[in-house]
Amino acid sequence: MNPAPVYRGLTWDHPRGYAALEEAASQARSRGEIDITWERQPLEGFESSAIDELAERYDLIVLDHPHVGDAVAAQCLRPLDQCFDADQLGAWCAASVGHSFDSYHLAGHQWALPLDAATQVAALRADRIEGPVPDTWLDVLALARRQPVGLSLAGPHAMLSLFSIAAAHGARPASDDPDTLFSGDGAGAAWALLRELHAVADARHAALNPIGLLGAMARPDGVVYCPLVYGYVNYTVAHNGGAALRFAEAPAGPTGQRGSTLGGTGVAVSSRAAWTPALRDHLTWLMSPTVQAGLIPQHQGQPSARAAWEDETVNASRGGFFQRTRQTTEQALVRPRHAGYIAFQTAASAAVRQALADRASATNVLATLQALHERHHQAGAPA
Repeated sequence: MNPAPVYRGLTWDHPRGYAALEEAASQARSRGEIDITWERQPLEGFESSAIDELAERYDLIVLDHPHVGDAVAAQCLRPLDQCFDADQLGAWCAASVGHSFDSYHLAGHQWALPLDAATQVAALRADRIEGPVPDTWLDVLALARRQPVGLSLAGPHAMLSLFSIAAAHGARPASDDPDTLFSGDGAGAAWALLRELHAVADARHAALNPIGLLGAMARPDGVVYCPLVYGYVNYTVAHNGGAALRFAEAPAGPTGQRGSTLGGTGVAVSSRAAWTPALRDHLTWLMSPTVQAGLIPQHQGQPSARAAWEDETVNASRGGFFQRTRQTTEQALVRPRHAGYIAFQTAASAAVRQALADRASATNVLATLQALHERHHQAGAPA
């Protein structure tokens, strides 16, 4: 009997990122099918690590879709459309919630398979919030004047929050012209709203990443509501002495649009990795209904399959998390994925935080962000 092929994978250091993958690897190893060791990196590394450097060290990489542009430029990932037939890929795409599958499609190829679907949604303490849960951004402002409301602004999330509020106001980033970050008046209205909300919001958790922010919300003295934070199904259950959180659709803009910026994760195969039938079969199994609606949610994960999001049993075990946030997830925008985007996202978020501290005008901050967009877009363009 031939030994099982051995692979080294990298995911991120949160149960949502590793628990299901490690359980799947354990089951496959016990059956003698494949031997995958999953290592972990912090959330900040997942958000900003150079994908080409990771691909030099790992066979399998769990990544977010904005990294795809840099990966294509570096030619460091294996095109999965050369590994799976078109019918199989098409079926997975049709079965996935929102843009979780096609966010990994770029330059005519599929670069990852979505194992996890997530986007920015609202998080709240249902036991402490007074009155109805905000439905619009004006409702959020009103609540923030009565009770402690937090914003997710650390790391890349300042820019992503502006993206989402702009989308709710009809200005989806780089949608009309890839060279123009924002078109129309919606971005100006979004900035005015974010600046006003920042002025009245509770700043205690502003430096925390989404994991830290949600953990702080679960404590007795945390904020009662955050309008935009990446959803984590794990926090729907009380643990470590903290209260259970509830999640809801992102606030709506003037026309009812719920702006949100897609997150989630996909698993990619590095160019250095050996492509074997065992690896093909394992990835196929991870995308199967049995795993998507069974193993993944049973091990603290957020599946990408729409059927799992609609499953009554899956929802019942997690406070209705998937049903409560599905509309926002279906509508969530795909970020630009050109080479150089990750560097832009980092620089732009720092600029947004500084502009909020300075209470800068919409004209000034949007000009700064456009200049950064042009600089990093050009830097990432092929020679």
